[in-house]
This record gives sequence, structure tokens and C-alpha cells, in this order.
Amino acid sequence: MKTQAGRTGAQILVDCLALHGTERVFCVPGESYIAVLDALHDGRDAIDLIVCRQEGGAANMAEAHGKLTGRPGICFVTRGPGATNASIGVHTAFQDSTPMILFIGQVGRDFADREGFQEVDFRAMFAPLAKWSAQIDDARRIPEYLHRAFQTAMAGRPGPVVLALPEDMLSDIVAGEIDLGRRAEPIPAAPRADQVDEIMTHLGKARRPMIIAGGGGWSEQAGRDLVALARRNALPVAVSLRCQDYLPNSEPCFVGHFGIGAEPSLTKRLGEADLLLVLGPRLGEMTTAGYTLLAPPRPAGKTVVHVHPDPNELGRVYQADLPVNAAASTVVAALAAREPVAAQPWRDWARDCRSDYEVSLVPSQQPGGVNLGEIVSQLRAALPADTIMCSGAGNYTGWLHRHWHFSDYRTQLAPTSGAMGYGVPAAVAAKLAYPQRGVVSMAGDGCFLMNGQELATAAQYGLKILFIVVNNGMYGTIRMHQERHYPARESGTALTNPDFVTLAKAYGLHAERIEATTDFEAAFERARNAPASALIELITDPEALSVRSTLSGVRNSALARLAAN
Repeated sequence: MKTQAGRTGAQILVDCLALHGTERVFCVPGESYIAVLDALHDGRDAIDLIVCRQEGGAANMAEAHGKLTGRPGICFVTRGPGATNASIGVHTAFQDSTPMILFIGQVGRDFADREGFQEVDFRAMFAPLAKWSAQIDDARRIPEYLHRAFQTAMAGRPGPVVLALPEDMLSDIVAGEIDLGRRAEPIPAAPRADQVDEIMTHLGKARRPMIIAGGGGWSEQAGRDLVALARRNALPVAVSLRCQDYLPNSEPCFVGHFGIGAEPSLTKRLGEADLLLVLGPRLGEMTTAGYTLLAPPRPAGKTVVHVHPDPNELGRVYQADLPVNAAASTVVAALAAREPVAAQPWRDWARDCRSDYEVSLVPSQQPGGVNLGEIVSQLRAALPADTIMCSGAGNYTGWLHRHWHFSDYRTQLAPTSGAMGYGVPAAVAAKLAYPQRGVVSMAGDGCFLMNGQELATAAQYGLKILFIVVNNGMYGTIRMHQERHYPARESGTALTNPDFVTLAKAYGLHAERIEATTDFEAAFERARNAPASALIELITDPEALSVRSTLSGVRNSALARLAAN
């Protein structure tokens, strides 16, 4: 595709975005890329411009869009503080293996290296956070850089790319026709046939095999292939942190997830497994509980098959018996096409794994008037299966992970990077991408206020989202660690919050406060029937510290341990 003569760099950039399938960009406006904003005005029929209230929110929206669609989410921010605010979304995209491109307006080329206003060397700044960071100094090379950016973001292990755009370059006029190139597409790496043979050979020798699925680059079809593989071979399937929507949790093969505070019954089963088919995850700190569930470099008594799209990850921590450099989706498809192993001595064990998981689903008693487990269960029963559930980070997510049963692919938007403030902007991105589907954002009080200003974005674009704020008046996760290590010495974790109901109403939302579980159902129906977005604040007891522990219980255990020493 070629563009006409006499175009500015900004116009060529927008043409390239359209060529690569960009439907929406998220931004906070800045004078450093105002030429792009003008070009987007001309391209508004092809590309939606979503104006956000803080660059962290904009970057999180772009990351969530990339998760949902499999193609790079696009974010534009200005230099200096705009870029540093947006870095949180880049970090999440890197750790979550999400395709994303961050464009940063930069000082003019004639000001470079003089510490101009808000000048930063973004190539250096983002080098450890992105798959590739670069600066476009020649407007004629914009198509080259854009194709490489899209290709890099989707290739191998997906991730973020950062491109700096000097202000004067965007205004340069390019004479003559410019070839915009061709649309970039993912190129998934496939396993060799002999590697698939070897995996099946390992499976045929196993007594208690387990699949751990996760990582980036999955698809709805890959989830179906995973279910087919597991059904035919009676294999238990667990997933890594916040990958619970990779297959329907109702499938008999699904046995839970290795996230923060994984179920003890599941970690026990992991200890019993003699073959691990690791399809996609890095086997990082969260999945392995700080590398304690699987001791590196070679877990004793286990054969490990590790499939990962990045060759640099294979052998980095764990030395697998069979490392396979390929996309998990291609490996799962190849395995699902094979005949099942004849002898499957693990069938009873796999059923026991599933039974353990089902036992864990029953909400437990909790201190205080609001039982978050019961409320999540009520929500799941009332909402359609394709509802997109968004969350950030904090102990409140433990109830969500345990009691929300995912059915459809990409109905879970949550950062494996553990970034707070993700749920509200992710919900905005989800509703823009899928306006006909239900979207729920759940956030703790600390998590919510990190990007709660994006309620204004939801209101500006007329989106209908249910926001739930779990208010216990503290940074709960940090308080939990504090009580474990420094019991009865609270410092820096107590919060004085605004009136969340009044705050939400100021943005034009329907809002209510709930202090008893029995009041939630009626409040939810009123929120559901509200004409616009709604917010429900849940007042929870600080004693309800996590799914399996109370504040006083954690404190007393720590005090007893210290006394014994």
C-alpha cells in the first residue's frame, strides 16, 4: 500500500496504524505529538481516539486491549512525566507477555541531548522494560519502524515496544509516494515432529502427569485444543497466575491455578506429580511460590517438559528434560491431534485432583458483615458466562480467583505483574472492545484510587460498567506481610478513604454502599438496571485479611513464633 505525496510524518504514522489493523488508540494529549492528534482527526472514521485522565490509565487500557485482541494495544503519551507515568503499563505488558506499542512524543531533534524540556533518552529508559525501544528520526522510515514494531510485539513471546517520536519529525513533509509496507502478522513457532513424539513418550511412561498452562500467545482455539488433549488422555490441567480463562473451569480436567497463595491441596498434588507438561508459563516466582514448589534447577523426582516461545527463557531457571522453543498453542494443537496414550494409570489420581478443586469452591465463613466469597459467587451466578472480569492486585483478588469460575477465553483481565490500579482502566478498554458484553471491575480501596480517575473516561464515552470497591481501610496485602514479620506494629498501611459513593455520583454513576452480604443482591439489581455505569462499595472487616487467614490469626501466629525463638 502506498500513501500520496506531500504527507507529514504524523499522517504517515496514522496511515501505518490503520494498515496494521489499529482500531483504537488510548492517549493523554501532549504538545510533543500534537501533529499526530491532528492526523487522527482526519483518520477518525478508521481509528477511535480514547482520551484518558492519566498516562498510567491510558497504558493499562492499551495493555488490556492487547490482551483481549491479540494485536498490539496502542498508547500515545507525551515526553518526561507522560512517559514515566505510562511505564507501569509497559512493565505489565512485558511481564504478562502482551503485545503493545507505546508512542512517546519527544523533543525536537535540534534540542536533543541538551536536557530540553522534559527530555529523556527513552531508548535507554525503556530498554529493560520493552522487547524493543527506538526513536524514529526520519519520517520516510516510519513504515519500516511501524512494521518492525508490530511484528516484534507479536513475535515469539509477545510484549511491548516503545517508539519515541521527535516533535519536528512528525511535522516533516515527505515528498513523493511512500510504500507503507504490508500488515504485520504473528508468526508462531511450531515444534518439531520428533519433539512431539518425545512428549508423548514421556506421557506414556508417567504415573501422575500434570499440565501447567499459561503465558502469552494463547487463543480460544488453543484452549479448545488443550481441553481435547486433556480429555483424551485424562490429564489434570492447572494454570499459572491469572490464566484461569484459558479453558472452561467447568471441565473435569481443570484442577485450579498456581497463583498467589495457591490451594494447599493443589500444591500437594504438584508434589506428587512425576511429569510436568509446562505449556507456556515461565515458571516464575508467583507460579512456583518463590521457587519453593519446584526447586531449581531440576525438581527432584519429576520429568519436566517446558514449552516456551522465547529461547532465552528455556534453561534460565529450570533445566527441563525436554525444552521446546515453540508457541504453546502450536504444541497443544500437535499433541491434541495425536492418538491418546493407551495406558492411563493416573485416571483415579486426576479425578482426585479435580475433587480437591471442587471442595475449595465453597465459600468459607469470614469475619464481618460482608462475605466476599459469597458475593463473588452471587455475581457469577447472575452474570452471563462471557462477562469480562477485571481486577488489579491485592488480597481481595484471592476471593475472585477462587469463586469466579471462568468459562470463556479472555474473560479475565488481571496483571500477572501484580500492578495495582489495573482493574478500572482495563474495564474501560474491555467495554470499548466488546460493548455488548458485561464488564465488571473489582478493586480494593487502595487499588481503586491508583487509577480511579478513569471513571471520568467511562462516563465521557457513555460506557456501562459495574465497578466494585472492596473497602477495608488498609493496604491489605502489605498489612498481611507486616503482621507476619513485624506483628502488632502497623506502620504505613492504614488508609483514610474518601466517600466512594459520593465520589462515584460526582462522575454521574449510580452508587451504593453495602455493609451486609444479604443486602448485595438487591443493590446489584439496582446497579444492573441503572442507565449508566454503577459503583458498589463493599465495607469489609479488616479481620478478613485473606481467603484463608484473619488479621489476628496471622498476628498471633507470628507472635508465638517470635516468643518460641
